[in-house]
Amino acid sequence: MNAPLPSGHFTGTYVTGPRFREAGDLTLDQFHHDGRVEDVWLGLLPREFTMLWLLAERPGDCIADTQLAADLWRIGFGCETGSIAAHIDRLCTKLKVGGLARLIASDGDGGFFLDVSAAPVLPSGQDEWAG
Repeated sequence: MNAPLPSGHFTGTYVTGPRFREAGDLTLDQFHHDGRVEDVWLGLLPREFTMLWLLAERPGDCIADTQLAADLWRIGFGCETGSIAAHIDRLCTKLKVGGLARLIASDGDGGFFLDVSAAPVLPSGQDEWAG
């Protein structure tokens, strides 16, 4: 009744591909589906994490909101791209905790990208953000 489960039973917990992606001072951890700045976890929701993961794959490269919507909802039609802007807004609020509110930038035409040059670098020895 309480026998151990066969090996590989929880295949969803395994990470395929790279476990980490970095964008400036932000480290994304695919195992935890969360991001952190130094030792402060952001508490990302699954879609927020996925959005950042996709943007961090190619920092500086713009991804159209329609493409982000298709990748997040796994459908190619009927995506409401306005909800992408709402997700971006909530994500920027969480990134603000780590001083990275401007990490996500817009091209003005509905596309988004990670602007790692706009992200401040935490000085060594500084315990918290002064932002």
